[in-house]
Amino acid sequence: METARVLVAADKFKGSLTAVQVAERVTAGLRRVAPDVRVETLPVADGGDGTVAAAVAAGFERREARVTGPLGDPVTAAYALRDSTAVVEMAEASGLQHLPDGVFAPLTASTYGSGELLRAALEAGATTIVFGVGGSATTDGGAGMLAALGARFLDGDGKPVGPGGGGLADLAEADLSGLDPRLADVDLTLASDVDNPLTGPKGAPEVYGRQKGASEEDIAVLDAALTHYASVLGPETAALPGAGAAGGIGYGALVALGARFRPGIEVMLDVLGFAPALARATLVITGEGSLDEQTLHGKAPAGVAAAAREAGIEVVAVCGRLALSQEALSGAGIARAYALAELEPDPAVSMAQAGPLLERAAESIARDFLS
Repeated sequence: METARVLVAADKFKGSLTAVQVAERVTAGLRRVAPDVRVETLPVADGGDGTVAAAVAAGFERREARVTGPLGDPVTAAYALRDSTAVVEMAEASGLQHLPDGVFAPLTASTYGSGELLRAALEAGATTIVFGVGGSATTDGGAGMLAALGARFLDGDGKPVGPGGGGLADLAEADLSGLDPRLADVDLTLASDVDNPLTGPKGAPEVYGRQKGASEEDIAVLDAALTHYASVLGPETAALPGAGAAGGIGYGALVALGARFRPGIEVMLDVLGFAPALARATLVITGEGSLDEQTLHGKAPAGVAAAAREAGIEVVAVCGRLALSQEALSGAGIARAYALAELEPDPAVSMAQAGPLLERAAESIARDFLS
């Protein structure tokens, strides 16, 4: 009988395990039951936080830069580089993780540092940039990012508008003539797991503003300010899929940087070399912390399962909690899901013991699919 070849291509379990740790724990559990199994690991991400880590695990070099955090303080942000391809994750510079506990700045948080991080990639010689956007602390339509790259946003007195989405209400003139000329020769892909427009009922302020500390009044202010901003830069682009990603940074990238929008998991699977790894596999194990309705809309496990199904390779999933029916799983191309909650119903204990529990789940997979 041919030795099974398993590809572990899972995302992080947010709050408990990185994608690399998930792969390590699954591998350990499989080998406890099936010592001869061949395991290849390819940690994946969908453009949000963890994207740089996934690229580094796939052989990219980790680089760091000191940039401006969302509140204006300096932070250290990482990006990944291989040859002339860079993977830049906006959350590294402008993510919620850079806010102190309980401190939000929905009207003034800026993506300036994300622009500085893109500039660092340009200075390192990148001519292809995958710009993963998600997990932002910001709702500034990418104005801060563009300012860091040389754009000027001026009020009626010719002075720079204030930072964040709130300041855009005062915008009178947008001057993009000073944008870094190297951007014209860069292939920039906007990688995101959300396809929201910039404004309106499905826009960035309304859908994502509350998780960044915005009150109902703040949301109204931000939606009006971003609508005004788009009227100056280009209202048509504001309706495009992905324009509302990461507080509207997608819009800034699309309207001024010539970016192309693609679902983040599709881009990352290409960058990480998923297709050749899949061709070597007889079983794929994917997963993330919570398998739920959101998973089906462009999250990493859905992208992995879709590619594997096309190749005729069986897929199972691991997760912390499972909120999908077997019918929904089957529809996504996942034969079965193994949830840590089945082994430990207390969510706090399950998160604290995620590593050992995941190894037990992997033992079950080995018994069910490899013996």
